[in-house]
This record gives sequence, C-alpha cells and structure tokens, in this order.
Amino acid sequence: MAAASVIVAIDWGTTRMRAWLLDAEGAAHAEHRSDEGLTTAQTVGFEPILQRCLAALRAPDDVPVIICGMAGARQGWIEAPYVDVPSSIAAILRGAVRVPHAGRDIRIVPGLACRSLDAPDVMRGEETQLAGAKLETAGRHVVCMPGTHSKWVIVDSGAVETFRTWPTGELFALLSGHSILRHSIGEQPDAVSTENPVFARACEIALADGGDFASRLFSIRAGSLLHGLTPEDAAARLSGLMIGSEVASARRQFLHADASVTLVASGTLATLYRRVFEIAELEVRAIDADTAVRIGLFEAARQNEMIQGVPA
Repeated sequence: MAAASVIVAIDWGTTRMRAWLLDAEGAAHAEHRSDEGLTTAQTVGFEPILQRCLAALRAPDDVPVIICGMAGARQGWIEAPYVDVPSSIAAILRGAVRVPHAGRDIRIVPGLACRSLDAPDVMRGEETQLAGAKLETAGRHVVCMPGTHSKWVIVDSGAVETFRTWPTGELFALLSGHSILRHSIGEQPDAVSTENPVFARACEIALADGGDFASRLFSIRAGSLLHGLTPEDAAARLSGLMIGSEVASARRQFLHADASVTLVASGTLATLYRRVFEIAELEVRAIDADTAVRIGLFEAARQNEMIQGVPA
C-alpha cells in the first residue's frame, strides 16, 4: 500500500511554478509544473491557480501546502517579510507566514535580506534550496546557485552569514537580445555547449581578468566582422565571458585558497557552471536544484509542524 500524502510543496517563481505531493518521508507521489508564475497569478489570482494545481496533483482536501518563492513577495499572494542575515537556516524556515482565510493550512516561507548600506541584497526561493542542500552543520560553505539572478551564499555552521547576487542570466538576455551584440548572435541564440572551445577560451580570459568583462564585450561584435565569428560561437563567447566573470568575482570575494564550491543547479546551467569551475580548478560538490527545493520545502513543513507524526 502506498504511503499517505501529507504535504503539498510548491516553488512559485516569477514565470513558473513547480509542485509536488509528498509523503511522510518526503518522497513525491505526484508532480505538477506550469507557466503560471507570479506574472500570471497577479492577473488570474493565486488561489484559482493553486486550486488547479491541487486538482492536477489529486491532493486530499485536508493536506496542507508549503510554498516558497515569489508568492511571498510584496506584490505576491501575501508578503512573507524578509529575514535578516545572519540567521540560521532552521530559523528562516520557521518564519513561514500563514495565508489567511484559506480553506486549508497554507504557509509561505520568507526570503532573506542583507541590509548592508553599500551592498543591499535580497533573495526568495533560494533559501529553501539551501535547506535542501543538506550542508553539514559544522564549517564554512560557499554555495553557488546560478540562474537569471545567480546567488552566492556563505553558510557557516548551519547559518546564512551573507550573500551576493550576480544578474548573469538577465545580462546575457539583455546583451544578446537588446544590444549591438544581437547582430552577431542572432534573434534566437543557439544553446551553448561546454564542448565549444570558444566557450572555454572566453572563460579562461574572464577568469584571468578577475571579473572585468565589460571591456571584452565588443570583441564579440568585432570578431563577427573581422574573423567571421559564427552566431553559435558568438553566443558561446558571451556566455563564457559572463559566467567566467561571475566566478572570478565571487572567488575573489568569498573563496579561500583551499575552498570548494557547493553548486545547486539543474540542466544546462549545472553543466555550464561545472565546466567553468573545472577551468578555474575549483573543487565542486553538485546538488540538483529541483531535488534541493523539494527537500527544503519538506523541511520547512516539518519545522512549522505542518506534518502530523513528523516532529520538528
């Protein structure tokens, strides 16, 4: 007999949502994905989208829901105020905010805030991946979570000390689609392959430059005019310069000489970043981002005593 479902876990992003129906061991009985992220929910409504999601999962009426991500933003369903760092990961999860007047127990995990005047920063969703990364309680860990807005986080003995955002993915989209580089890359950039030597060489250049990629960008346009740089290679060069610069900058700020990196990523991003870390001669511990957020949401539900028979 299959184990009973005890919690619905949802990662609700800006453009997409992922949901799982979990049992008391955290195993997924069902999964649902859609393009109904924050942008859609602001028009359609969060509750109707959630109801469709619950129906797709065939979730029982009495099963509670734990959510992370943009549903807790100021412009989301209900604001889950930021928790200031430094803070323990367990305390962050326990700050989940209950959605009022809902037909079931629905709570949203708060994001994190770094309130430095010189380098203020925020995150939502990634804090749950940190919980699911199962970092050892002792010692210092440098965590890289790539994406549209890549997050680099310092976790020390189970507490988030500080973090920094590199908008690498967003800058790639802007430069490839809305700058002069679009003439070299084309309207629909080819997927970048780690096997492309142009990508590897661009990474090496960016790492050597220590994170200064701006002076190298126009070389992509010049390369297409002077050396016949193909659109595929132009996209690879831009990607290599951007990711290599991010890693170089983060290494300078966060990494000691003998430090390793915990990479929380999935799919193409995981492959690209692993290649850059290899070129940079950095030791990497890789964790699948989908798995991490699911485990983190289950831990958040446990910390908030939302699962009967599973102590916090």
